[in-house]
Amino acid sequence: MKQHKIRHIDFENGSILKCILQNALPLLAAQILNLLYSIVDRIYIARIPSAGTSAISAVGLCFPVIILISAFTNLYGSGGSPLLSIAYGEGDTKKAQLILNLSLRLEILTAAALMLLGEVFCTPLLRLFGASSVTLPYAQSYLRIYLLGTLFSMIAAGMNPFINAQGFPVIGMTTVMIGALCNIILDPVFIFRFGMGIRGAAWATVLSQALSALFVLRFLSSGSATMRLTHMPLREMLRYGRQIRNIVSLGFAAFVMQVTNSLVSVACNGVLSQCGGDLYIGIMTIITSIRQIMDTPIFAIADGSSPVISYNYGARRPRRVISSIRILTILGFAYTIAAWIFMMTNTAFVIRIFSSDQALLSAGIPAVQLYFSAFVFQTFQYAGQTVFKSLGKKKQAIFFSLLRKVVIVIPLTYLLPFAFHMGSRGVFLAEPVSNVIGGLACFITMLLTVMPELRRMEKEQITAQS
Repeated sequence: MKQHKIRHIDFENGSILKCILQNALPLLAAQILNLLYSIVDRIYIARIPSAGTSAISAVGLCFPVIILISAFTNLYGSGGSPLLSIAYGEGDTKKAQLILNLSLRLEILTAAALMLLGEVFCTPLLRLFGASSVTLPYAQSYLRIYLLGTLFSMIAAGMNPFINAQGFPVIGMTTVMIGALCNIILDPVFIFRFGMGIRGAAWATVLSQALSALFVLRFLSSGSATMRLTHMPLREMLRYGRQIRNIVSLGFAAFVMQVTNSLVSVACNGVLSQCGGDLYIGIMTIITSIRQIMDTPIFAIADGSSPVISYNYGARRPRRVISSIRILTILGFAYTIAAWIFMMTNTAFVIRIFSSDQALLSAGIPAVQLYFSAFVFQTFQYAGQTVFKSLGKKKQAIFFSLLRKVVIVIPLTYLLPFAFHMGSRGVFLAEPVSNVIGGLACFITMLLTVMPELRRMEKEQITAQS
């Protein structure tokens, strides 16, 4: 693989919209493919003969652990990649390469610890999450196998942002494509052909993630990458405590967001097990899958904008940063409005993709429509969070991650069903309330704090030039 053959995006010159789209479109394709890892599993699992509804509910019970693994993955990926982009924009490639190498070692060490702890505490955790005597065996089978691939999943997902941050989104897309296509092929073979059921879905995911991880490591170790992986003994990490703290502190916002998603999942499943039973846990599992699908394009827009914002902030080009924020917001609104209209008018069709159970469909339609009723306000949350993260503003990013989920969603998940006697409906209402309050608070704060800073930077440059 020769360097001149690989398409590289220039974040410093040309149209901002073109830069963002060149970055976002391959990321969108990659994230859609990545989503297939889990979505295809669930579609097949829900159709396992005589066990589909119980099996899909069991997978939902595994979500808190899976989300927690993703949280630690993002802790280093979302923390290190903006720092790499800023250093790259400043022209400090040595610092950028150090951040890359430290992040990989952090992913490896954390993966080993999570895999060990997960295997040891698998059963008590699943019982804590609301597993019944029916769903527990399925959940155990799936989660114990899934945990074996923790290292692969964390390397594949955690190091891919460093490929995109260097301006190689097509390579990042290819990384995910390899694993996703493998997963799609292996799922039906393992689940139905070999009769492995839910265990087959887990093995297909593990093998697919292993292929993605190998490709990521191969590219980042090659001469094609601008910043490359180099040999670094683990004991040498002790010399770079400050850099590690910077990675962790910036990534902590993404970590908090994912951890709170895990806590929300635990809270929702716990309350639903009391208000509605396994059927409503299955509905929440399907809602989570739909949410992942609907979030994917706005994630791609945000992730595509982030390196452009970070690079130009490091290069002290405030006008390009402001333009990037404006385009990020406009694209986010255009998508979320279209997605909301589609979901409200095609709810039954979307649910049937995951299950043909008539009882689940009847109860699921009003639940899904209530849950996504304020989806448009997601634009405010993601735009604000992306800007704070991209500019290295750790405190704001962490605060607004905590506000929406910990301060608003989790309390409402308990208060609305019990204190306000809304039952399972209250669980599904907590999300839209948080979208409105948390999203507006995050975006308005960003406008009031970041924009004046960028305007001052622009004014200082004009003064210095005159």
